[in-house]
Amino acid sequence: MTRNKEMIVKFYESLRGKVEYARKVLEKPLTLTEKILYSHLWEKATVELARGKDYADLAPDRVAMQDATAQMALLQFMHAGRKTTAVPSTVHCDHLITAEVGAQDDLAKALGENDEVYHFLSSICLKYGIEFWKPGAGIIHQVMLENYAFPGGLVIGSDSHTPNAGGLGMIGVGVGGADTVDVMSGMSWELKWPKIIGVKLTGKLSGWAAAKDVILKLLGILTVKGGTGSVIEYFGDGAESLSCTGKGTICNMGAELGATSSVFPFDQKMYAYLKATGREDVAELANDLKDNLRADKEATTDPLSFYDQVIEIDLSTLEPHLNGPFTPDLAHPVSTMKEAVEKNGWPGEVSAVLIGSCTNSSYEDIDRAAHLVRQAVKAGLKMKSAFYISPGSEKIRATIDRDGQLETFRSVGGNVLANACGPCIGMWNRTGMKPGEKNTIITSFNRNFAKRADGNPNTHAFVASPELLTAIGFAGRLDFNPAVDEIVTEKGKHFHFQPPTGEELPKSFADGTQGGVQEKSRGEEVEIIVHPESERLQLLAPFAPWDGKDVENVPVLVKIKGKCTTDHISMAGEWLKYRGHLDNISNNLLLGGVNAFTGEAGKTKNPLTGAADSTPKVARALKNAGSGWVVIGDENYGEGSSREHAAMEPRFMNGKAIIVKSFARIHETNLKKQGMLALTFANPADWDRIREDDRISILGLAGFAPGVPLMMKLAHTDGSTEEVKLNHTYNQAQIAWFKAGGALNLIAKGGK
Repeated sequence: MTRNKEMIVKFYESLRGKVEYARKVLEKPLTLTEKILYSHLWEKATVELARGKDYADLAPDRVAMQDATAQMALLQFMHAGRKTTAVPSTVHCDHLITAEVGAQDDLAKALGENDEVYHFLSSICLKYGIEFWKPGAGIIHQVMLENYAFPGGLVIGSDSHTPNAGGLGMIGVGVGGADTVDVMSGMSWELKWPKIIGVKLTGKLSGWAAAKDVILKLLGILTVKGGTGSVIEYFGDGAESLSCTGKGTICNMGAELGATSSVFPFDQKMYAYLKATGREDVAELANDLKDNLRADKEATTDPLSFYDQVIEIDLSTLEPHLNGPFTPDLAHPVSTMKEAVEKNGWPGEVSAVLIGSCTNSSYEDIDRAAHLVRQAVKAGLKMKSAFYISPGSEKIRATIDRDGQLETFRSVGGNVLANACGPCIGMWNRTGMKPGEKNTIITSFNRNFAKRADGNPNTHAFVASPELLTAIGFAGRLDFNPAVDEIVTEKGKHFHFQPPTGEELPKSFADGTQGGVQEKSRGEEVEIIVHPESERLQLLAPFAPWDGKDVENVPVLVKIKGKCTTDHISMAGEWLKYRGHLDNISNNLLLGGVNAFTGEAGKTKNPLTGAADSTPKVARALKNAGSGWVVIGDENYGEGSSREHAAMEPRFMNGKAIIVKSFARIHETNLKKQGMLALTFANPADWDRIREDDRISILGLAGFAPGVPLMMKLAHTDGSTEEVKLNHTYNQAQIAWFKAGGALNLIAKGGK
């Protein structure tokens, strides 16, 4: 069934004209990214927008939210004064289900534990006409691909892996909840016009290589910062050879590059997927406009003239990869793992392998993994690692249950978890492992930061394709290369896996929506009740506007050294239950951040007492004393998840500024939206000049203007002072957010 068909038809009716207009303005052929973005401008362009410099207002087609971030987004939307959302919007209950026993028991437990939150989300969706996907219905990105994504469209979502929609030729951008509120409120969405990185794919996958390995290799090339401020656009014959869901996997993990989004051109693989998922009408509409849903030929034949950077990957020679541990850009071709394991002293025994999640739970992924399990069972092998399967949606679960793949997995001890994020986001009550025990796991997920999966800093997590990790699970060794290595069976025979094969699509999909989606209803009579004593939900009070003064003589809450993702700033796992309660979740502020002065995570010196304490306790003590504070950070601060709590918590705790060497895109925007100062050292070496007991002043705010640096004054305890120049990327509208105390305050007043 095609959802929001009228909106899609209307978009396609105007697409050809919008693309032609953009060509005339730019006076050149267009990339696919340009076709999509220029066709979604809030107002027609009159000149070419400068990549990496200009800001533009866009009109997304739809909004998607997952339950953890939707709580805060919808608490904010309640202040917008609307009866319904301005664009089609969805909420997906996928983040609050803890993996522990198995799908049925875990879902039942989650329904009980999260009843208050689920009732709030269900009610607010009914009130404002938002489609509500119930717990167990599936993970936001898989459900989006199966039901809502369409070639050429633009979606923003309150989850960093929204770019998954690029597998169907739709630009998806992960944003903070405040951005979703803008769009649902009928306002434009602001984006810094992205650069475009072209990735030319040639050849065709074979053997053990999978679509997953394309993005794992690209991460090794570009690193977690290399895509920042860019859209990754794929093209070439190799791109057309990949399945639609394989393309989705690649786009999903583009978030790990720091990319704004990733996208593939429309082709027959997308056409087939649209038809298979009951959207024949969209498939035909897109096919009729296919030339407008691909880069112009001139761009792909002379890519260096149209893309800011061009990378070529030959799929025919691509080797399976294992990326990790602790960062997704530490890329290892599987043939190098023996040497890498020995050199680095990583735990060689694999304690668990986990397949599925929003990144890799397509029919193709599951069928190829099941093919390997059948080979192993026939040879008499047993799975040596704990084996977990997380279906991405009820549609997929029901289909692979009907077609026998789930039973194949269960035959070797596979534990089928709920259709939810689970271990991928730290919602895993892992048993059989001592706290802090050094061990290795391999997942087909998208991230592998320390503590992310199970809360254990000594769990070495590697990311690989479902096929590769399934084979490794039977060997139980991190250095196992199924292309060349053998496994000795209990009978002493030498077994060698044959490369995996599988169908891209089933003959038909089972009905996976029954009992899952709550039909939207514009129920103005629905009353939203949040109990004052609730520990899970809390109504939001507006942040105070800027007082018109410089920030003067405030302490350094903490100076962070090294990687500091949004997981480090606002942990997930057990803290997810407080995502709708700003006061309570602020008690996890920077618990994962490593103090540059002590090397200890989550602790800092209290400027009021001189004693060491947990970072959130010190922040709260300063707030209660009426003192502001600043955080000093390192490179790519705030990479990872789109969670705006990582920006709202420091604002709530009376933080004044986050000053770093560089920011990740989404987090920088989230800080701006909440009225925080997001500033960078003009000279990154000045980071070294910050001392533990310094008092910080930020001067020049009366003249706060685009492109004009601010000055930071450091007052050291020895009586000396220094001045440090700070840069920023605020435009005039964002400065207005700061002065108003946050973007939401302007929305409530009916302005931006």
